[in-house]
Amino acid sequence: MIDNQILYSNNVIDFTTVAAETCVYLERAAEYSKQNFISRGVKLLSLLYLKTTLLDDLNTESEGFLERFVTETDYLYIKNQVEQLLGADDSFLEVFHPDMPYSDTPIAAFISENLADIYQELKDFIENFQIGEAEIMISALIACVEAFAEHWGQKLLNALRALHNLRFGENFDNEDFDKRLDSSEYRRIDRDQFLNFQTDEE
Repeated sequence: MIDNQILYSNNVIDFTTVAAETCVYLERAAEYSKQNFISRGVKLLSLLYLKTTLLDDLNTESEGFLERFVTETDYLYIKNQVEQLLGADDSFLEVFHPDMPYSDTPIAAFISENLADIYQELKDFIENFQIGEAEIMISALIACVEAFAEHWGQKLLNALRALHNLRFGENFDNEDFDKRLDSSEYRRIDRDQFLNFQTDEE
């Protein structure tokens, strides 16, 4: 039997709230200016890391069936929106890549890819959690926290480190900072437009 005290504890409620807020933040990336997106990301990712680490005492087991809700299209939508928004500042040097000790050259990573990976884990958790069945809810929570320890926690810190570097860099307050995009013209698109664009390409 699932202990509802765990599911409705302050730590779980806080984590679920911040996880949902992070998903909305990424889904609406195109609504932000580049500077606002970075500033918001530094605060939100810091809070998400803290709230997740407070769930290290889940001494329970569950075998609830978990669905995967995030499709490849959803993933690419998040990744592409962040990539277009950040432009040339999307890339950073990866220092925790497993191949780094054996590489003679720096390994590039991307904020957009790390955030899309985090989104996938959080969104699947939120959607399963909202089903409202205790067995599924606790399974989703445990799976998300275990995945945090295994990979998305490090990806969060990688993205946060890169965003921190941008937020507190000397060029952040310059008028031209928002214009530092890549060679392709940045355009804001919503998810429906993205889906239509993908269909046309196919």
